[in-house]
Amino acid sequence: MRRKPLAGKGIVVTRPAHQARSLTRLISAAGGKPLPFPVIEIRDIEDRAPLLALIDRLDEFNVAIFVSPNAAEKGMALVKARRAWPAKLKAAAVGSGGMKTLQRHGVTDVIAPVGRFDSEALLELPAFALVYGKRIVVFRGVGGRELLSETLSERGAVVEYAECYRRVRPENDLAPLLRAWERDELDAIAVTSSEGLHNFLDMIGERGRELALRTPVFVPHPRIAETAHGLGVRKVVLTGPGDEGLLTGLRAYFSTPRSG
Repeated sequence: MRRKPLAGKGIVVTRPAHQARSLTRLISAAGGKPLPFPVIEIRDIEDRAPLLALIDRLDEFNVAIFVSPNAAEKGMALVKARRAWPAKLKAAAVGSGGMKTLQRHGVTDVIAPVGRFDSEALLELPAFALVYGKRIVVFRGVGGRELLSETLSERGAVVEYAECYRRVRPENDLAPLLRAWERDELDAIAVTSSEGLHNFLDMIGERGRELALRTPVFVPHPRIAETAHGLGVRKVVLTGPGDEGLLTGLRAYFSTPRSG
């Protein structure tokens, strides 16, 4: 029987709990042993009044941008509970996950980049080259990058935020993670955001951090890789986007013979 590419490899999965199932299944199917350790929890915003007021006037906007699957899920759930999606409002998503979520909610004509899933790629699309005078609403979590708003505003658009969720650091049981490390059963860490990496290193304590910095960290975006290098991670592996990209990177890394 052919040996599976991740046979016996312990891999920490840091995605939020409600989004980790796909990656853990992929790792398991490849023979790996996923260890879920969510470093971000998605919660509802505390004061929904400003968001609901904005949803009531969605007809004023030309384009609605959803920066993440969480933004699409939380935003569309609130929109559908309150009103119909405006027929003339175009929808855009930063990545394929957000696009699929919008489509599942009935918004089928979605503008999205192909191959590279970030704000920079979205801004390079022809649909956002000439936006002077257009009104654009950006569905996102509380806080986050300002690149979309700043760039679109510089191009003459009027931009408003629809902040539809918040990110908090969860309370995790650290003991299973440390025990697996001490038994030399953890071979990689999969991280999908810079904020998540900061949270992870803060959550695992001094001993955990020492172990984490010498464990290969797999990331799906150059910006996260840069953060990892800056935090002192010794081995950073940049993969393709999404869960499939992470799996491909993990398979390639552990299928390649290495010394030591």
